[in-house]
Amino acid sequence: MIDLLPTSLEVAGKLYRINADFRNILLYIYPAFNDDELSDIEKAYVCVKCLFVDDVPMKHFEEAVKKAYWFCDGGDMPKSEPTKIKTLDWEHDAGILFPAVNKVLGFEIRSVEFMHWWTVLGAFGEIDPSGLFAAVMSIRYKKARGKPLDKSEREYVRHNKELFNLMSKEDREAVAETEEFLKELI
Repeated sequence: MIDLLPTSLEVAGKLYRINADFRNILLYIYPAFNDDELSDIEKAYVCVKCLFVDDVPMKHFEEAVKKAYWFCDGGDMPKSEPTKIKTLDWEHDAGILFPAVNKVLGFEIRSVEFMHWWTVLGAFGEIDPSGLFAAVMSIRYKKARGKPLDKSEREYVRHNKELFNLMSKEDREAVAETEEFLKELI
C-alpha cells in the first residue's frame, strides 16, 4: 500500500499536527541532539516542542518523544547498523550533502517552500555512490570501523582534512577562539 507522508502523529489516541519540513529537523532538532550541554530530557523536550505544531499534554510526553524520535529517524525505513563514531554531521556536511540530494531530486531543495523530511531522507539514501559525498562517507565509515584506507584514500584525507574533521560545535568554537587569539598576538 502506498502511504501518504505523515503530517501528524498519533499520541494517546489523538492526532497531533507536526512540522514535517526538513529545515525544522536540520535547523532545530538535530542541533539540539548534538548539543553536549543539553541533557537527554532537554533534547527530548526540544524535539517535541519543535516537531509538534499542536501542544501535546505533558502527561503524554513520553509517548510523544517516542513518536517524535520515530519520525525524525525516518519511521519504519530500514536502518543501517549505527557506528559509535560519528560519520555524518548534517551541518558540517551541508556543502557536499545538499548538492548530492539535489542531484537525486533534480532541483535545489533549499529553494522550495516545503520539503517533507522523509522525502529528503529517501533522496539521501539514493545518493550516487560515485560522487563526492559518498566517497567522503565511505572513508569515514572505514575509519569508524577501524578498516585500513588504501593509499589514494589516505592521500585524499590528507589533502581534504576539513571534510573529515567532525568536531563538536563547542570544539569548533574553541578552535575559532584560539585562532582569533593567535591572530591578535601576531
